[in-house]
Amino acid sequence: MVPELRFGGQRFFCARSPGVHVARGRSAVMGMTGALKSAGVATGDEVIVPAYDTAESARAVVAAGAVPVFADIDPSTYCLDLDAVGRAVTSRTAAVVLVRRFGYPADGGRFAELAAGRGVLLIEAEDHEGLGGDVAQRREHAGYLDRRLIGVETPVPAEGHRYQRYVVRVPGNGRPDRDAFARLLRRRGVACEVPVPIPVHRMREFRRDGLSLAATERAADETLALPSLDGLSPAELRRLVSVCNALGGLLQPA
Repeated sequence: MVPELRFGGQRFFCARSPGVHVARGRSAVMGMTGALKSAGVATGDEVIVPAYDTAESARAVVAAGAVPVFADIDPSTYCLDLDAVGRAVTSRTAAVVLVRRFGYPADGGRFAELAAGRGVLLIEAEDHEGLGGDVAQRREHAGYLDRRLIGVETPVPAEGHRYQRYVVRVPGNGRPDRDAFARLLRRRGVACEVPVPIPVHRMREFRRDGLSLAATERAADETLALPSLDGLSPAELRRLVSVCNALGGLLQPA
């Protein structure tokens, strides 16, 4: 039986295979730090983490005495890219933190094979936000938006996607157009949020000179999280589409 540990009110199921499973949220840094230490991650080890993220994972790695190493993402799922992780593994790598972004079902099986083949630990983490709610309803609402939104790139469909957040890309001139689009949405009463304002490898405390993560940086410039799909009425969905489409048609790819 896989041992259960508790840190900061969270549960961690620890094993080298299939991995350590972490539900992120409150006390996330403390919890993941405890899980890393319990799994044997030690001072000087390297731990591969996504840069398209909050800084929680990287800070937990530092708190455990290890060194965060940033790898690029799959631009379709916003989760770590398997090939990029493979290239980032070195003789000092102790673990890989695979974060499921926005409800996308990261391919844990392939990552587990990579981790086992390279002799490193796999830690699967999930954002706490949006873990509750009616998944079937969210999928239905997402399908409605997928069919009707124009002027933005809707999420890439994936079997098992739970749509904890409905994240679109705003085409055009990257961050300036995305930020302008977001301001106009808010003025019209539509809540929205930039999910990753600054990639972690560009933050002052984690800056890596010369490190370029093209998919991560493009995602940070283009992505925008629309209102939570939980509990939206048909009228609210129609208004969301109407407001977005009225603005989306003004934005053309560069």
